[in-house]
Amino acid sequence: MNAFAPADAKNGTIGNATNRDVRNLANLGETASTSRVLNLSQIYLNSSKEKEYQLRPFFRDSQLNKAILVKHTLRANERDQFARSRRTATKVILPFDPLDLKLGGRSIFVNQMGFDSFCRNYFNTDDISGNSDVQVLRLLDSSPSLDPFLVREHLSRNGFKPAACYLKISPFDVQRMIGFANEEIERLVATAFGDATVGGASLKLAGKILANELDKELWPLKKTLRMSDEEFSDGIFSWRGFLYFKWRHLELQEEMRRVLEGLATYQPIGASDENLREYLKECRPRLARSIVNAIANVGRTLNVYDQAYHALVEGENPGPFRRFLLDGPGLFYELGENIGILSHIGSFWGYRMGQQMMNQRLTPGEYADILMDFEDSLTCVSRPLSD
Repeated sequence: MNAFAPADAKNGTIGNATNRDVRNLANLGETASTSRVLNLSQIYLNSSKEKEYQLRPFFRDSQLNKAILVKHTLRANERDQFARSRRTATKVILPFDPLDLKLGGRSIFVNQMGFDSFCRNYFNTDDISGNSDVQVLRLLDSSPSLDPFLVREHLSRNGFKPAACYLKISPFDVQRMIGFANEEIERLVATAFGDATVGGASLKLAGKILANELDKELWPLKKTLRMSDEEFSDGIFSWRGFLYFKWRHLELQEEMRRVLEGLATYQPIGASDENLREYLKECRPRLARSIVNAIANVGRTLNVYDQAYHALVEGENPGPFRRFLLDGPGLFYELGENIGILSHIGSFWGYRMGQQMMNQRLTPGEYADILMDFEDSLTCVSRPLSD
């Protein structure tokens, strides 16, 4: 059975590894994006000695607290594992040994057929609705993304508050966004530390902010923002979130450009009836407008951050930025949801309608089904985000 294969629908057992999937699991930590993968196995290796790791675990079950969770695009032969139609699922991978992922693991999809049976057996309880780990798994499955800022806000709204060590940007994404973060904070570094330190210092401090290394080197920043130790810890998490969302917003504009070009040019293959042709004709421009509006809504919300930041670095007034950082996580759910849905559209378009798939074009019915899914997901992001 495939290591990443889903549970058996009858009895809730989970599958074991093949060589290819063992390699995939071993490489996951090196190339995983923040929004797609929550690697609790890596967090266990890095943070298990920390007091907060033990006091406020992500999952109460110790094995599950070393799992790897993945937002997975379902293959055609995996979709019948679910009672209702869906294109993505949350995969829970339980490594055989978190110290050596090459040994492989077992996996199951959250909410697939047989999931309840698996949970009753795994947690040895008939009351799975009252099990906190099952509740967290279902909350994660209801989220379009696993980015730590959306996850923290989503779980917090439902009474779960895992320690900060579980909620970090992946090392892969830190390396990708370090240059962007450096440019963003350079002016603030000059304000807090003096012009002479700008350059290498801002790059170093950007790395610390993204990696949550709140040591003495950041104290001048805490003084500039007039924050207590607790406020500074929360504020830096908030700042890291907005830096991440701004970076993803820039990346998404390029990803959505490819989707918009594809909507204008993609031609499915095969026969279709008049109703289907009419739907595709009307849907494409309507969907394009929804995507443009969703990107613009995210940009308008991030502009509130830009205004507060500008007041600090240009007017040397820390008040608006300080207040924004402390209140900002209230926007994380909406921002993360919007960016997560747009990311899903971009990645699924590339996966199914990208250049590499031109020799396997969709039928009109298949294409319409996907566009309906996109339209449905965008209904909750077409409205303006709250300020």
